[in-house]
Amino acid sequence: MEITTRALWTVIHGILFGGLYLFACSGALVELYRLTVSPTSPESTHGHDRFMHIYLITMAVLAWAAVLSGTYAIYPWYRATPPPGTVNLSMFPQRLLMSSPATIGWHSVGMEWKEHVAWFAPISITMVAFVFIRYGRDLRNHRQLRSAVLVFALASLVAAGIAGFFGAEIDEYAPVRGGSAIQLTAGEAK
Repeated sequence: MEITTRALWTVIHGILFGGLYLFACSGALVELYRLTVSPTSPESTHGHDRFMHIYLITMAVLAWAAVLSGTYAIYPWYRATPPPGTVNLSMFPQRLLMSSPATIGWHSVGMEWKEHVAWFAPISITMVAFVFIRYGRDLRNHRQLRSAVLVFALASLVAAGIAGFFGAEIDEYAPVRGGSAIQLTAGEAK
């Protein structure tokens, strides 16, 4: 069993960074709501507040890692231009998607989202982390700021979730291929 370096980077970008971020973001939304809005919020402890600070910073790092790895590692391989006269476009994902009316939408809508709107996820979760670290549970006393934090956390989750959906679908129709092969396990001799 083997995987190519480009496929490995795609897994790291999409599943490790992106998937982990989506799981963490849903948990953060619940906890932010519980700490700042819910009337049954537990008493503040230094340990729990420190955990939330680390959790939110880790989320921001994951979001930035997903977007930066997608932009600077995966995207150049996606946009590779085939030499003139190339018939087999399997090594050129963008051109492969654009070559068929059935798949051009994955490029024109899906990649446009991933190229532009997906950047909103790390920007907004970084803002959420900064504001929560600055105000902590005192956010419950600042209604508009609290609402902004919750809306931006939700917007970050939605932007990342849609980008993840598009990424998975694009990878299904036109995966990034190539690079050296990495041997994961040795096959059985026949």
